Amino acid sequence: MAAVSFHITDWEAWAPGRQTVEDWRFWAQGDAGLRPEDGGTDGSKDSTAAGVPLLLRRRVGALGQQALRVAWNSPQSASSRLIFASRHGEFSRTLSILDSLARDEPVSPADFTLSVHHALAGLLSIARANHRGHVAIAAGRDSFGFGMLEALTCLMETPSEPVILVYYDEPLPSPFSDFDEESEHVALALTLAAEGVGPALSLTLAPSHAGRGVSATPAQDFLRFALSDDAHADCLGERHVWHWGRP
Repeated sequence: MAAVSFHITDWEAWAPGRQTVEDWRFWAQGDAGLRPEDGGTDGSKDSTAAGVPLLLRRRVGALGQQALRVAWNSPQSASSRLIFASRHGEFSRTLSILDSLARDEPVSPADFTLSVHHALAGLLSIARANHRGHVAIAAGRDSFGFGMLEALTCLMETPSEPVILVYYDEPLPSPFSDFDEESEHVALALTLAAEGVGPALSLTLAPSHAGRGVSATPAQDFLRFALSDDAHADCLGERHVWHWGRP
C-alpha cells in the first residue's frame, strides 16, 4: 500500500488518569502517569462528560460518555463525517442483554437499541444535527487501524471535508476477560484533514508475520507517536503492521 498522508487538525483523548492535553503530552514523553503535582495515577480525578447535553449523557454508560465527550468537544463535530471504531463497543450493555436472556427476563429496549456499534455515532449526529453520515468499524485488535483507514479513505474521496475518527474501548468484565486480557481503556477523537496546520503524518500497511506480538494499545501507540518527534513508528496488528510516519 502506498503511503497516505494526512493532517491532525484537532484531537482530544481520555484514559484513566489522563484527562488533559498536558497529561497526554507528559505521558508521551515517557511517563505513564500524571505529573507528581497532579495527584497520582489512580484515576480518581477522571473527568466526566461535561459539555455534552445531559439528555445525551444519561443514555450511555461511562465509556460511551467519554467517547461522546471527546467527539463533542471537537470543533468540527457538527460538520465532519464521523467514523466510530471500537473492538467491543459498550460491552456492558451487551452483557446486560445476555444476563436478561439467561434469566428469561425481558430485554431492556434502551440496552437493545444502544448496544450496536452505530449507537454512539447516531446519538452524536442527531445531537449535533450532523447530516454528513457516519460509519462504525469493528475489526478485532486492528479496529483502530481499520477505523483510521476508513477515515483516510473518506478523506481521499472528498479532500475538502474533514473527518473525525472516534476510537473507544475498555477491558472486558469477568468472565469474558478470560477471552481478552489486553483491551486498552481509552477514548480518542482525531479530526483529520487533507491539508492543515496540524502535524502531517502518513500511513502505510504491510503484512504481519506469524509469531509477532500484537500491540494491546494501538490507539495510544499512535497518539504517543503523533505527540513525539519520532520520524516513524510501527504498530503490530493481527493482520497488518501499521507503519506511521512523517512525510
